[in-house]
Amino acid sequence: MESARIVSALARYTRDFPLAEDVAQEALAEALVAWERDGEPADPVGWLLSTARRRAIDAFRRRSALDERYTTLARQLPESAELDWDPDRIGDDILALMFVSCHPVLSPEARVALTLRAVGGLGSEEIARAFLVPVPTIQARITRAKKTIAAAGVPFELPPAEERRPRLGGVLSVLYVIFTEGSTATAGDRLLRTDLAREAIRLARMLVALLPGEPETHGLLALFELTAARFPARTGPGGEPILLADQNRLLWDRSAIRRGLAALGQARAAGRGLGPYGLQAAIAACHASAPSVAETDWERVVLMYEALGRVAPSPVVELNRAVAVAMASGPLAALAIVDELVATDRLAGSHLLPTVRGELLTRLGRVAEARAELELAARLCGNARERSVLLGKAEALG
Repeated sequence: MESARIVSALARYTRDFPLAEDVAQEALAEALVAWERDGEPADPVGWLLSTARRRAIDAFRRRSALDERYTTLARQLPESAELDWDPDRIGDDILALMFVSCHPVLSPEARVALTLRAVGGLGSEEIARAFLVPVPTIQARITRAKKTIAAAGVPFELPPAEERRPRLGGVLSVLYVIFTEGSTATAGDRLLRTDLAREAIRLARMLVALLPGEPETHGLLALFELTAARFPARTGPGGEPILLADQNRLLWDRSAIRRGLAALGQARAAGRGLGPYGLQAAIAACHASAPSVAETDWERVVLMYEALGRVAPSPVVELNRAVAVAMASGPLAALAIVDELVATDRLAGSHLLPTVRGELLTRLGRVAEARAELELAARLCGNARERSVLLGKAEALG
């Protein structure tokens, strides 16, 4: 629970992010022995920080023969020095930790792994299990990320004011990737990985508390809350996917919907217009407010997707707009949008494009073509649960 605060305070103290993580873990290992023997201290966090500080000083002294900078720093940190644990700086420390973990010098995969490890406090095994990759792969990503940060000389501090907003986009993007994988797993035999999605929500709430004046942080949190509100109705007793039209909306989490709408209201209150995450949250709000699929304001959803396409154009946005157009104006108008994506080969290798095309062709009565598209989608789909739904639809077409 306190890992992000401890690591961020140590990173500010040592100016060495990898060392901060190492000594924090060493302090925890020492606590497992000492607390069992001597009892839990009155101030556990302070105990861990003091122990980690001593370990850091030892590390500086060991390195002093190799690096003059560490020699100087070790002399400046006497044994009696106290770690500056200023409650007013805790927020800045954690925010700096987020920016460092999501630094542009790192690969997207490394940013996700390091954020979950350093800010979220998850172990390598938990991260590997969530993304269905071997533990050594995650460990290697985290190790490389730390080395890259050290080699690039990335300082442990908040970016300058002129860089903060552009860099914030990278932080939001990492949280979005984490949540998206949790809400619709790309591989494996589960549709949802709620533990991963919940961690993304927790980190988004933390970011909103640290940057309350940034509308897109509120927009991202709103999107997460409104999407997660549907989790209880998205799968059946056996884990099988339940499509939006068939979901029991009484199972939707009304508290999450209220939180999401409140966050969306905060994003709008800034008066700067909704950004990409805010627009996606507004679309999710349309679904959350509708009694059924048929009663959804599809015209408004289409307008939102058009706005999103101008602010953050992507083939996935266009595909989602096609789905909304199909509901608002019929499948023929939507098929023209989808066929344009096929012609430009902008979603090659994705199962999403043939999935939507198969649905539209089914509604148009072009059964043979629809079955071929759904079978192609099933072959491309990496998630076993989604694949079974696609194959079932294809078989139902005879």
